[in-house]
Amino acid sequence: MKLSISIGSAYYDGSDWEEVVEYVQAADRLGVDSAWSAEAWGMEAVSSLGYLAHATENIKLGSGIMQLSARTPAMAAMTALSLNRLSNGRFLLGLGASGPQVVEGLHGAPFARPLERMREYVAIVRQGLSGERIQFEGKQYQLPRQGGEGKALKLSMPPQPDLPIYLATLGEKSLEMTGEIANGWLGTSFIPERSEVLLDPIRKGAEAAGRSIDDIDLMVQSTILVSDDVEGLIEKVRPGIAFSLGGMGSAKTNFYNAAYSRAGFEEEAKKVQTLWVEGKRDEAVKAVPDDLVMKAAILGTESMVVDRIKVYESTGLQGLRIGSTGRTAAEKIAHLEMCADLVRRAGE
Repeated sequence: MKLSISIGSAYYDGSDWEEVVEYVQAADRLGVDSAWSAEAWGMEAVSSLGYLAHATENIKLGSGIMQLSARTPAMAAMTALSLNRLSNGRFLLGLGASGPQVVEGLHGAPFARPLERMREYVAIVRQGLSGERIQFEGKQYQLPRQGGEGKALKLSMPPQPDLPIYLATLGEKSLEMTGEIANGWLGTSFIPERSEVLLDPIRKGAEAAGRSIDDIDLMVQSTILVSDDVEGLIEKVRPGIAFSLGGMGSAKTNFYNAAYSRAGFEEEAKKVQTLWVEGKRDEAVKAVPDDLVMKAAILGTESMVVDRIKVYESTGLQGLRIGSTGRTAAEKIAHLEMCADLVRRAGE
């Protein structure tokens, strides 16, 4: 199983950027497959990857994710081609719809019909990557703009039609679309024991498009922590899951909550979300059940973690993506070295 890392977060402000660079350079030396830069309302995903393209040699660099509402599809294609050039062919384009609070609140764009928008967006991006003239007549996008003076243009950079596009999706229909049109999947809220909840729709979409789910690079985000104090690890992870269930999205639209609900935690997910929305954050954290934490993260002694990674790999996943753990660059690198060793041992 490939090991990848995430950098940045919804709140990341870049204050420890030099340490992040050191961490990614260490990942490069360790043979980590890829580094994925997040964006929400903090540091955006693109500029950091341009910097890292110069600071690293072999590690792939992915946007995890570029928000559809923050860039036009043509600009996403231009950005992808630029980052691919700066990184000597190491760029992976990760796209996602984000959620209504960010899309409508931060960008002032409509969130309705995100599935339709993503399908059209990817189609236009592929035109740009392929060196075609960009022209599209859809329900969300019309290029060139009707009634104006624009004309269909093609990007001036050398085409890269095979540049991989990854989609961050969780809803059933969007997962089907991922299987149909994407090269890879950036998954979250994944419980191996109920892997069919997220993987079956991808498989269905792939088969409808005349291909196999094995043609898609399936990667999920998880947390790896090692200690004999398993209860203490659960307490460390519980707040993050509570935030996903209650704070990632609105009370009406939360794709993370819905995914955990479909995996058998509907009652618990609803309770945590209700408490969170009511402002009872501490109670919401306490309401996250131990069983959910243990199934959604990779925790425990070294042997427990190795066995758990094997369970993830048995579902057909190709990659595991982890965040950094530690206060200093040295601590984060030590954690990454440990994770790389555990993933290696699980694969032996």
